[in-house]
Amino acid sequence: MAVAELEESQLAELNAMGPEALLSWALETHGDRAAIITSFQDTGCVMIDMMSKVAPGLRVLTVDTLRLHDETYAHMDAMEARYGTIERFTPDPARLKKMVAQHGEYLFFDSKPKQEYCCTIRKTEPNQRALETVDVWFTGLRRDHSSFRVDTPKVQYVDRDGRQILKVAPLVDWNQAKIDAYMAEHDVPKNALYNQGYTSIGCVICSTPTLPHEDKRAGRWRWFNALDDDGKECGIHIGGSGI
Repeated sequence: MAVAELEESQLAELNAMGPEALLSWALETHGDRAAIITSFQDTGCVMIDMMSKVAPGLRVLTVDTLRLHDETYAHMDAMEARYGTIERFTPDPARLKKMVAQHGEYLFFDSKPKQEYCCTIRKTEPNQRALETVDVWFTGLRRDHSSFRVDTPKVQYVDRDGRQILKVAPLVDWNQAKIDAYMAEHDVPKNALYNQGYTSIGCVICSTPTLPHEDKRAGRWRWFNALDDDGKECGIHIGGSGI
């Protein structure tokens, strides 16, 4: 069944499903056109562990911006060794070379538009290439991540270049305590950066540790925290995403 054929009642049924049921449904219904796309933060790792138990063989995709922390690369290797092949999508070499030649390696410090441009080249465009291979997209978004994500639905349609994709956030209503408890119970590998105070992990420099009183995404592009804008997103989850 094509994603576009789903009716409102069927979407409601999916929104009522638990995460394991959604993973199983996706593999059974869409096969290799369904995938988890993750940056290997804790929520994504919980999804992968669940997948290994109830939907083994579901594809796992990631975007490698080529500017990740050493700890993140080590963690990705550990996850791949335990759970199987990870498909990695990287920036277009020519586009990346042109951007750096024109604006420098650290353009994200200059202005919000340049930060967004860097994210477009390094993250959004590779993510779009990944999405071209799927009809069902599993993501680790959670409502407690930030005020910008508080209304995130569990299952929704998103438009990508005129094509409807079913975007699924199976753990959207989980909190950090529940994520931590699952990871401890199932001995899921954890990025070492969490023990250094990180609560949201992205590229080197562009993600930093946070203090206990801060929003979980306050460490992202910290130099923009003074702006009157809580939508600190790289572009992957905005622009037609419905959130």
